[in-house]
Amino acid sequence: MRNDRLIDLIRRGRTAHENHLIDGLVDGRVSRREFIRHGSLLGLSLPLLGRIGAAAGLGAMPTLARAEGAPGATIRVATVLPAAAIDPVTTADSGGLAVLQQTGEFLCLDGPDLVLKPMLAESWKPDETGKVWTFKLRKGVKFHSGAEMKADDVVASIDRLADPANSSNALSVFKGILQKGGTKKVDDYTVEFHLDAANGNFPYMVSSDNYNAIIVPAGYAGDFEKNFIATGPFKLEKYTPKVGASFVRNEDYWGAKALPARTEFTFFADIQAQVLALQGGQVDVITQLPVLAGVGLLNDPNIEILSLKAVTHHQVHMRCDMDPFKDPRVRRAVALSIDRKKLVQGLMKGRAVAGNDSPFAPIYPSTDPTVPQREQNLAEARQLMEAAGLGKGAKVTLTTERFVEIPEYAVLVQNAVKEIGIELELNILDQNGYYGDGVFGKSNWLDSVMGITDYGHRGVPNVYLTAPLTSEGTWNSAHFKNADYDRLAASYIAALDLESQKQTAGKIQRLLLEETPVIWGYFYDFLTATVKGVTGVQATAMSQIYVDRASKA
Repeated sequence: MRNDRLIDLIRRGRTAHENHLIDGLVDGRVSRREFIRHGSLLGLSLPLLGRIGAAAGLGAMPTLARAEGAPGATIRVATVLPAAAIDPVTTADSGGLAVLQQTGEFLCLDGPDLVLKPMLAESWKPDETGKVWTFKLRKGVKFHSGAEMKADDVVASIDRLADPANSSNALSVFKGILQKGGTKKVDDYTVEFHLDAANGNFPYMVSSDNYNAIIVPAGYAGDFEKNFIATGPFKLEKYTPKVGASFVRNEDYWGAKALPARTEFTFFADIQAQVLALQGGQVDVITQLPVLAGVGLLNDPNIEILSLKAVTHHQVHMRCDMDPFKDPRVRRAVALSIDRKKLVQGLMKGRAVAGNDSPFAPIYPSTDPTVPQREQNLAEARQLMEAAGLGKGAKVTLTTERFVEIPEYAVLVQNAVKEIGIELELNILDQNGYYGDGVFGKSNWLDSVMGITDYGHRGVPNVYLTAPLTSEGTWNSAHFKNADYDRLAASYIAALDLESQKQTAGKIQRLLLEETPVIWGYFYDFLTATVKGVTGVQATAMSQIYVDRASKA
């Protein structure tokens, strides 16, 4: 039964955004799941969310109880060889991220339910414009050097990431959102972010979703591999490039002390070597298990598979400024040639959901479910090719990376487009060769007429909407330039309430189905493998692996 008096009391002193969310829960416009997620985004604590839910007659909010094992173990982790030096500013590959995060922490943590949780920040809140977000920092947090983490460290860390002069990988997140100098100290434990424009999902931009947003000392000079100094539950013991790393428990950690006394990370050049090491007892965990390469482990009684519903995916881009893809009819024809059911059930063994050629995955609350799902239609695809003057076909080169299921996906695309007269030559490179310098003019990824690129998970679609799709996007491999799209993306990002986001999302979804600069064929589950008896491992679909609560039977 609703308690209107309690609801009125809770509403007092809240911002208009928070009260709009509360009203949506009370009158049924916002589901409990959406309420929890957006409430955490606006900085409402989980206990307060529970009080509001109970007052609205929904009963208590669910809680997660987790049994913990015995402390003192050494947890051995297998991960892919880092592609470059480990550095919070520039690291972008999965192996590097898994190691970087062992000692590094974020202002907030994006959980598997897409709900933000406090980490180095205890709370956050926007002003009425959505352009200024205030974060309250946790007191008593110490770097591994012994110095206390304060606002100066946060300001310096984020400014470093937002500075174009640093070749920061986080510019894909911050460009057009937050500039160097926009992060300001209020006092030792309060920081304000002054944004270029309103942003309803900004806390995700400084969470674990932005894997570079590790908070390091203000005086950081680019020597992270020497000491890995940050604030996390483990401290560096030893790091050997191209070989591995080991960490020991941080006895001065601000939170619950890590259960393992020690962790060992071993780098592998390929997944099959990781699988053999897991089966042979040399390691306890594989951070990311591709479905095809790891199919033998999926039903192994000695192995536990941890599966996360995620928005990890492989984007197929087509250059909108180059033949034959200048004509959107050709791009739509390619998309219509692909059998998404076969991708999900065959390529991904059922551990994925079909994509609809936009970043709006089914698990996002803001996705408009009324937009029709694109299905394979070879007859329509052939008609589009004919109308575009390519009834006799075309020849194209698809360039991509040798990573997880991507080479097999490329072959499936090659076979699919053959049915509509496109002869596709495959150029499959190692990751260094594919990404190159990661800038236009010096990257097969960004310069190829057609390609397939792996994209990690994000708790909100903002980065997917901007970096690969806006006219000035840093990852716009399709070279897609559409003023209507740019306006819609900006409108979605500025929206502070779920209803406005969903309305704009539907317009974006329909526009991208018409234009199809990129094919989103599927969103795949993120799999992590452990040996039986190892518990408490928590992976993220950003390739981060948390083993501070891990133990062995």
